[in-house]
Amino acid sequence: MKETLADKIASKKAIVGIIGLGYVGLPLMREYCRGGLKVVGFDVDSEKVKKLNAGKSYIQHIPSSLIKEYVSNKQFRATTDMKELRKVDAIIICVPTPLTKTRDPDMKYIVGTAEAISPNLQKGQLVVLESTTYPGTTREVVKPILERSGLKAGKDFYLAFSPEREDPGRKDFSTGTIPKVVGADDPVSRDYACKLYSSAVKTVVAVSSTDVAESAKLLENIYRCVNIAMVNELKMLFDRMGIDVWEVINAAKTKPFGFQAFYPGPGLGGHCIPIDPFYLTWMAREFETATRFIELAGEINTGMPNYVVTRTMEALNEKGKSLKGSKVLVLGLAYKKDVDDLRESPSVILVEMLKKHGAKVDYNDPHIAKTPKQREHDLRMTSKPLSPKMLAGYDAVLIATDHSAYDYNMIVKNAKLVIDTRNATANVKQGRNKIVKA
Repeated sequence: MKETLADKIASKKAIVGIIGLGYVGLPLMREYCRGGLKVVGFDVDSEKVKKLNAGKSYIQHIPSSLIKEYVSNKQFRATTDMKELRKVDAIIICVPTPLTKTRDPDMKYIVGTAEAISPNLQKGQLVVLESTTYPGTTREVVKPILERSGLKAGKDFYLAFSPEREDPGRKDFSTGTIPKVVGADDPVSRDYACKLYSSAVKTVVAVSSTDVAESAKLLENIYRCVNIAMVNELKMLFDRMGIDVWEVINAAKTKPFGFQAFYPGPGLGGHCIPIDPFYLTWMAREFETATRFIELAGEINTGMPNYVVTRTMEALNEKGKSLKGSKVLVLGLAYKKDVDDLRESPSVILVEMLKKHGAKVDYNDPHIAKTPKQREHDLRMTSKPLSPKMLAGYDAVLIATDHSAYDYNMIVKNAKLVIDTRNATANVKQGRNKIVKA
């Protein structure tokens, strides 16, 4: 009797194909290899593939030693050849889902990947989409493209959606310990997808459909987006009122129920929160429904870099200086502390805005030695080494990302002016007259 996918998963014979070897795909590969399965990774970037096959990682929290181990014991290999998809038992799609300039979903990566899978799709394979997207994508976009192969979903091959929940730099949860939501539109696909993920993660949460699973991810990120917008708005108000928003939040969070602390910043970053809510906003138009909370939150959050630049201008003016011609050092280019992830980072926007206003801008980030080319940005900058002497040479030092590696006492002591967008200098005692919150 021919082995089913469930049999192969149970006996650790299943081979998992992961398309997209970035911040989502690579950690997922690690968990499947830890679970005893073999993984073939697919990526269009030949340089990435070459590095991985040489045992080298390009993501900080995935060590090269681990990649080398999995490559050496033949648990993992990477390729650019999509024909290799014919040799795997399950295909997991982890490709980007950006927005267009008009904030519409840019589906070219999902569509292109589905079109690459279709001619290589084999009977009995499981396909799972992980890329965050609008409800209905798996059913209305991916499924019809895959069925061009002549195979039918739920009968000849299996199809599911499981939203990625990666949070780079987090210490208390990892890919293997974050519960995995899995949705499918038929019971066999759902069962196979749950069995597959159970071999890599501790907890699997099954839901009734791909639409529900897609919607759950959007709800998670809209919840954060709206609440962060609220505290960002309050920060701007409280600044004008002479009230420290950070102290207000710390006081409020002493309540043991009915309140969850969210924190302001220079804008939203990462691959989820600045983008995902607008997938639902876009779809809501089809149903003639206004998503006012989402739109307002987006307006506030995307306006935060402009607020930070305005505060920097005001602080320099107080010292008799114009932003134009001033030397500004941006501390932290990553979108959050202690990671090397630059996706949608507000720091990049800040650098561009400061330059546009005529400032001479440098940056330091212990996790990003030089800026890579991004889809929408190409700063072409390298991190400047931090020292007391170099700090003293800048008219303003702008803390955009509060990396743990920074010695904030040293920074404040030697800088002429510090613009703090993250409350990173909260415990600094000396030189507080140099600090401006923004």
